Amino acid sequence: MSRKSARENAFRLVYEYLETNERNDFTKTLLCGNEAPEDIAYTEEIYDAVIGNYDFLKSVISRYSKDFAFDRIYKTDLAALMISVCELMFRTDVPYKVSVNEALELGRTYSTEKSVPFINGILASVISNKEELLLELQDN
Repeated sequence: MSRKSARENAFRLVYEYLETNERNDFTKTLLCGNEAPEDIAYTEEIYDAVIGNYDFLKSVISRYSKDFAFDRIYKTDLAALMISVCELMFRTDVPYKVSVNEALELGRTYSTEKSVPFINGILASVISNKEELLLELQDN
């Protein structure tokens, strides 16, 4: 498989988490059953990082989602944003361009065309303000 499919599995898991507010390792086992070990590891790392940093990711997305309350953002958009913001903030092995492009592709596939510029705008703001956001995270 590939990093792309591992990210898509993480997207599905994060979406389920957003819907249920519960971690579901059974779903993870079903989704990742036939994946390569490195892809399973990536899916698990992203899933764990999103859940572990949920409040921080929520605050970042809320800050840059102008005119949209967090609870009103489509869950599919949120799942794509959570994964990408997590990658942008905490992963050094994922280039910004790749993370943003993958989030936009998830938006195109699972949401609406209006979601693409919305996701892109939030991620551009995160990239522009990454250092400030990391300092805030350290202070908390």
